[in-house]
Amino acid sequence: MKKIAVLTSGGDAPGMNACIRSILLTAEHYNLQVLGYKHGYNGLVEQDYRLLNAEHVVNIIQRGGTILKSGRCLDFHTEATVRIAASNLDELQIDALLVIGGNGSFKGAHHLSKFWKGQVIGLPGTIDNDIGGTDATIGYYTAIETALESIDKVRDTADAFERIFLIEVMGRHAGFIALNAAIASAADRVLLPELCENIQDEIDKTIEHLKHVYSKRGVSSYIIVASENLIAGGAVTLAKMIADQTQIECRPVILGHVQRGGSPVSQDRVLATKLGAYGVEQAINGENDIMIGEQNSQAVKHKLAVSWQDKKPVDEYLLKIQQQLFK
Repeated sequence: MKKIAVLTSGGDAPGMNACIRSILLTAEHYNLQVLGYKHGYNGLVEQDYRLLNAEHVVNIIQRGGTILKSGRCLDFHTEATVRIAASNLDELQIDALLVIGGNGSFKGAHHLSKFWKGQVIGLPGTIDNDIGGTDATIGYYTAIETALESIDKVRDTADAFERIFLIEVMGRHAGFIALNAAIASAADRVLLPELCENIQDEIDKTIEHLKHVYSKRGVSSYIIVASENLIAGGAVTLAKMIADQTQIECRPVILGHVQRGGSPVSQDRVLATKLGAYGVEQAINGENDIMIGEQNSQAVKHKLAVSWQDKKPVDEYLLKIQQQLFK
């Protein structure tokens, strides 16, 4: 092995730069050359890349975003587009491609492996933490911290005005950020897709709980943390529904993309560094069509398909105590 390439794909996540740094420095340790493709798979298809060296990764471990930029390539699922990508990799004599991204990026990497003779390795970079085979994904811890800081500030306003606030956090179709941010902020209620098969039932329970709380102790503040994509119309529609049925003002707060930015917290920097180094080592070992993860504090490898085939559950005990503690 002489040359590897790396790209960041899909939604950006704090810690991607830390992972790029780890890949580059580990590769240099083993005398490997590293190319960085720009704008995700788009750069791979358009042969838009740059040769990376140690100077490019100085003082980037603390930076959010990605120095390689990211993007979504909607055509990458087609055979014609992937064959162009494979040809471009062969033209540059790339031995292995490391992809930092989420489920969609991993599916693209798996698709590429069917048409390219080189090695493909996925590194989980997404705030959503919805990838099987790893306890956490790069960016997840920082997203929780960002959400927590915002909820704490909203709590001050909620107490001052004695209002209900509904705070929508990201997570795509998973409730990891919502559950952990709710626990850490002592939110009164949490709504997430894993909570029940029919989310309307949980919304009805929340409304009944609100009526009980306000009748019991009078006017008070109340914080609800909700995952995105729970119902059509999101937090705005849900807040109106709650206000209409309780006759209490409910303000929606959508945190949105602020959760994907910012300086990564220490856990994400360490995780990204560990996974980046392990990914390069597994490439040297000849591994292909795999993802790198961490389970029980140990770096592990799985087939790429595990990332989307194994549905990762939220912590059932955390869910249990959240419902017990906040009544």
